Amino acid sequence: MAPGWHYKTAISSTINQYFFIHLTMTKHLFVAIIIATLSAFSSAYADESIQSRRIALRDSILGTVTGATVGEHTVSITDFGAKGDGVSDCCKAFEKAMRKADRTPGGIKITVPEGTYFMRGPLTLTSNVCIDLAEGATLKFDPDPSRYPLVNTSWEGTFLYNYSPMIYGYGLENVAITGKGTIDGNAMSTFATWKKLQKAGQKLSRDMNHSAMDISSRVFGDGFWLRPQLLQLYQCKGVTLEGVKIINSPFWCVHLLKSENIICRSLRYDAKLINNDGIDPECSRNILIEDIHFDNGDDNIAIKSGRDNDGWTHGSPTENIVIRNCHFKGLHAVVIGSEMSGGVRNIVIEDCDYAGYCKRGIYVKTNPDRGGFVENIFVNNCTFGDVEDLFYVTSMYAGEGLDNNRFSTIRGIYVDGLRCDKASAAALVVQGTIEKPVSDVVLSHVEAGEAKIGVSFSNTTGVMMNDCHIGGTAGVPTQVTAKDRIFDR
Repeated sequence: MAPGWHYKTAISSTINQYFFIHLTMTKHLFVAIIIATLSAFSSAYADESIQSRRIALRDSILGTVTGATVGEHTVSITDFGAKGDGVSDCCKAFEKAMRKADRTPGGIKITVPEGTYFMRGPLTLTSNVCIDLAEGATLKFDPDPSRYPLVNTSWEGTFLYNYSPMIYGYGLENVAITGKGTIDGNAMSTFATWKKLQKAGQKLSRDMNHSAMDISSRVFGDGFWLRPQLLQLYQCKGVTLEGVKIINSPFWCVHLLKSENIICRSLRYDAKLINNDGIDPECSRNILIEDIHFDNGDDNIAIKSGRDNDGWTHGSPTENIVIRNCHFKGLHAVVIGSEMSGGVRNIVIEDCDYAGYCKRGIYVKTNPDRGGFVENIFVNNCTFGDVEDLFYVTSMYAGEGLDNNRFSTIRGIYVDGLRCDKASAAALVVQGTIEKPVSDVVLSHVEAGEAKIGVSFSNTTGVMMNDCHIGGTAGVPTQVTAKDRIFDR
């Protein structure tokens, strides 16, 4: 758009030009041209307005996110008795280091030198601490469930008491985990085998959720088979997670619960156990996720805000997230839902690509059990290879809750630049409900080289497509030739 261009000026100029054309044409033709012209300018202005809103939202979020601030005082974990021999229990050393952080004004940085540091229980964080894992350093956790006491946590969107996450922080400020080392959940022999056993515990947790049972009475743990997260920060402010590699998680890898002012940067994943989501922001706000190299056995980023009654009453919206320059590989790249009953809004996803196969690119999922809302979502300049579905928005996730009336509001999703080489199922899917259609979706510059189904929109209103090419780009139309056999048909 040229500097100084203004859509009102342009429209006025165009109308003046058409006034003279009107002298030599019919009234109806003149009106049709005016409408077409106004529509074209309106579309151009709308595109410019959407981009301006995306940039303003992104910059506003970035202006609030600082991550952790931790003092300069540095100690080595070996000063507290830790041995990187892969056998000695290092829990006591970290407990001593945490106490020192509590006593030191501004906190401390705890360096972890090269070696394998075995943890026979959880690492429970305190405020004002940075754990810096040197290249070649590994925190390796004991897979024995009895080592993990019950703590206040949540599980699949329901608040309850369950096994402590392997790294756990509650109600903290200024917490960082950095460096080029590795966090190894070591969960292959125990926790990773539990999914087939969890059904009864899962159902009980949801029944307690739906009946609004007091959280203090929701006590799980032994015999319920609900796997803990690898790293959970609950009601924390000022968080930085940067550089480390994450492997062998018992469940979700990084769970950001009711927390804010968070930077996740340059994390690396090789986490392919059951339900190894990469990053799960839940009921959290003001987050920057950038330059992450995902390789996960489930969703790369799953944005949530509590499930059903807990989302409506105990949760809060997840909002103000910038996701940029990430490299996706795993089940789905960026998911919103399905535990999103507290609502999700103000999400910017931009300049991302893929490091391998993803089943779906951008995926919004809810159903009439969830309620809540999804709104003000911006996707800009994201590229995938082969996918099953490129862009999928559904209010009928898993076919559940169709006899319920907690319809979700989904509106204001703006895509500009979304591409894949091939969509084996569908390129663009938007599914609302009759009672509450999905509204105000703008899809611009979407390209799918191949797609079994190009476009499937159901129960929608205000969906617009601009410069989209599904199955390739059409060229100049062919001219008639003898091969067309027009008169032989």
